[in-house]
Amino acid sequence: MTVRPSAYTELFAEPRITRETLAGGGVVLRSEVQLPPLPRSTGEWLRRWAVEAPERVFLAERVAGGGWRRILYRETYASARAIGQALLDRGLGPHRPVMILSENSIDHALLTMGALEAGVPVVPVSTAYSLVSKDFAKLRAIADLVEPGLIYASNGARYRAALEAIGATRAEIAVSADPPAGLRVTEFAWLLDHEPVSELEDIEAAVGPDTVAKILFTSGSTGEPKGVINTQRMLTSNQESLALIWPNLTRRPPVLVDWPPWNHTFGGNHNLNMVLRNGGTLFIDEGRPVPGLIERTVANLKEISPTIYLNVPRGYAMLLDHLERDADLAENFFRELDIVFYAAAALPQSLWERIERISEKTLGRRVPMIASWGATETAPLATSVHYPIGRAGNVGVPTPGSEIKLVPSGDRLEVRVRGPNVMPGYFKRPDLTREAFDAEGFYCPGDAMRLEDPDDPSRGLIFDGRIAENFKLSTGTWVGVGALRVAAIAACGPVMEDGVLTGHDRDEVGLLVFPSLAGCRSLCPHLPKEAPIAALIAEPAVRAALAEGLKRLNASSTHSSTRIARALLMAEPPSIDKGEITDKGYLNQRACLAQRRALEERLHAEPPPPEAIFPAE
Repeated sequence: MTVRPSAYTELFAEPRITRETLAGGGVVLRSEVQLPPLPRSTGEWLRRWAVEAPERVFLAERVAGGGWRRILYRETYASARAIGQALLDRGLGPHRPVMILSENSIDHALLTMGALEAGVPVVPVSTAYSLVSKDFAKLRAIADLVEPGLIYASNGARYRAALEAIGATRAEIAVSADPPAGLRVTEFAWLLDHEPVSELEDIEAAVGPDTVAKILFTSGSTGEPKGVINTQRMLTSNQESLALIWPNLTRRPPVLVDWPPWNHTFGGNHNLNMVLRNGGTLFIDEGRPVPGLIERTVANLKEISPTIYLNVPRGYAMLLDHLERDADLAENFFRELDIVFYAAAALPQSLWERIERISEKTLGRRVPMIASWGATETAPLATSVHYPIGRAGNVGVPTPGSEIKLVPSGDRLEVRVRGPNVMPGYFKRPDLTREAFDAEGFYCPGDAMRLEDPDDPSRGLIFDGRIAENFKLSTGTWVGVGALRVAAIAACGPVMEDGVLTGHDRDEVGLLVFPSLAGCRSLCPHLPKEAPIAALIAEPAVRAALAEGLKRLNASSTHSSTRIARALLMAEPPSIDKGEITDKGYLNQRACLAQRRALEERLHAEPPPPEAIFPAE
């Protein structure tokens, strides 16, 4: 079975891409579709739906007892304006932003929209920096840089340590629940008790495309977090371009069940603003793709049927385990579903095929699967799929308004972006801003791409890894880290959750493996459930499964650069404080290698250590 051809024509606009050949072998790709005049701000969308669909639910979140708290568009607009006035009364503005320490929630959204109404930048900070970090170094650095005029914490008691770490008296603190004893705080409800006056109306009218809406700190997948300035133009151009290539959004308001955090561009810009721009409804998923929390996602999807489902590959991997064994869940998940969308990391082909199988089993057809590519610096959309693709890896064509330049870099093509979706620069870092752009004003993220079909740019681009991650073997052969890592994860399940490739200036490629706790436990039913990871990775069944996975991977390899010769299972998880892992759970290859240099040396030692694992014979 295949995707119904009509499904694509109903959901998507046909890609119309032009190509300009550059001297030296590069190209510039553009969409022929022109962006319409952009709204002045995201606030125009909120005002529109408050008038046109005032009683429609905008956001919903779980509450104690299991029900849903819902807020309508008219209530959202009224609350946002009240909060906007409260912020102005406190003297907040372009140089005194709001810093947000919170999971996704209705109050988080209201504060964000209120700040944007009043022209006050918002700085949503990764909860990992507040709740997972042990030293709070990144959180303190962010607070010192942005100098907030108000700090919001969704739960005062839960975030108390983080608030004290950054200085509980440096700015007014507002909380929605559990005010921490001994700290002076403002209850969030009090911010809602303000009557908008003409001052707010004047500022609302002055908010425009160049107004700074957000400062988003990158997760640090290639270095320390940097503050990315997000203007209103960046946010509105993203969604207006998406509406042109996904016209079904304007015909059928999207319904999302969504967990990606709003401090990240995928959740906070792409997903939330997609709902806002098109008058849809977002059910906030308090689950996460980790053991113990994925069950909450499953419960939500058993109750709510999304029209578009957006997730990262790790999220699909965990959700599929439930979809494949729970027919009722699968039926409700697919009932209204128009699109399956993945982003933020490469999707192993094995996951793609599992999604197709469960879709066919449930519906008798495949739901279109698509992807995109972008960065925090592009807010985030730069390319998007809106045409049939048969397998994972294609990340789309330039969206309307975006120019994609491919420049030769060694044996690959480096991708660069220019357009209204691109940041003006990094907050208070003119040095980094200068380094991020080329002489023609294209942003240079350090990724590589290649054309799916060199003769037809409308067939899209294939992500070809990060330029900075790749390394050479002693033979001079380049190892494509991104593609090989994804292939290893697909081949070595269920043992491997993620991994770091080694072998720079060595004879062969090695692999440091971060094991999957759930996967390893499934292979060791005789061990107690509380058995530590060190005991699990020593089990013969786990070691044998990894060896078999390496054998499967290497069976399809034709070159030393795509073969993994040896591996090592690690008991110590990646550290966010040391920069090994981002707030979204993505590994920083370079930071891991720097922190685990001794393990790399041990893995490649001769004779090999007893814990080294080799492909099965």
